[in-house]
Amino acid sequence: MRKTFHSSVMLLILFGLPSIAYALESITPSPQLRIPGPIPLSSSQETISPEDAAKFIGQQKTVCGTVASAHYAAIIKKQPTSLHLNKPFPNQVFTVLIWGSDRDKFEKPPETVYSGKEICVTGMIQSCQGRPEIVVKEPGQIKVK
Repeated sequence: MRKTFHSSVMLLILFGLPSIAYALESITPSPQLRIPGPIPLSSSQETISPEDAAKFIGQQKTVCGTVASAHYAAIIKKQPTSLHLNKPFPNQVFTVLIWGSDRDKFEKPPETVYSGKEICVTGMIQSCQGRPEIVVKEPGQIKVK
């Protein structure tokens, strides 16, 4: 029995593997095959309110609301810019956070440009001190309505 098994394995190695390798090389991907990439920042994506954002921690979403207060903390480590939606700090229900290292990507100061405007921000919702937020790395993540 053992000899037969080894013989079968040898035959498979000698004759089967080249055939399998040739078959695999001849397979071409279908034109309909789409490899998923980053989630697009499109207006057709379902939006949620700042008040509902806490239900979606850990998920990629678009949150829309009015910038009720905005602040650039230039003297604090990492120089955060905070845009608070629907209610001003310290009673904000949602924060858009832009680190100082990403401010250069914006043409004008975000706290000035977006203050008082209705915006939609797309990104991964996370929790900071029990409140939902999205950290923005690119200006394209924020759209003015």
